[in-house]
Amino acid sequence: MKKSDFLVVFSLENQRYALPLSASERVVRMVAVTPLPNAPDIIMGLVNFHGKVIPVVNMRRRFGLPEREPSLSDSLIIAHTTRRPVALVADAILDVIAFAAQNLIAAEDILTGVEYVEGVVKTADGLIFIHDLNRFLSLEEEDALDLVLDAA
Repeated sequence: MKKSDFLVVFSLENQRYALPLSASERVVRMVAVTPLPNAPDIIMGLVNFHGKVIPVVNMRRRFGLPEREPSLSDSLIIAHTTRRPVALVADAILDVIAFAAQNLIAAEDILTGVEYVEGVVKTADGLIFIHDLNRFLSLEEEDALDLVLDAA
């Protein structure tokens, strides 16, 4: 991340998470998700976003949070990894914030074995976990998703 950057802050199970604003394309209201047979467990299905078919990632499953059916009050964060666009389901979008690099703590400095978190930002309201979208799907999950999408 740069010396000063912006984050899209969202919640899952009352915990605050964030994505770099530069990785986020848009936030939209929850829509119907079309199931994708044989997709990796982390993929809830697909959505059509302006003519593009985008996989929807189940962040609750990735982070070991309680499963629940998506609700119409949820949001989809349309974001992009280096390989593909993805849609991430969030309970709520909380804010877009600026933060200074000195407030960023690298994940490996405080949490061992957390491969999907880039770091933690200290704010006046507490800590925010920053997702690393490029490590969010494993290489095996990416390859399996490619196979299923090619066959669809």
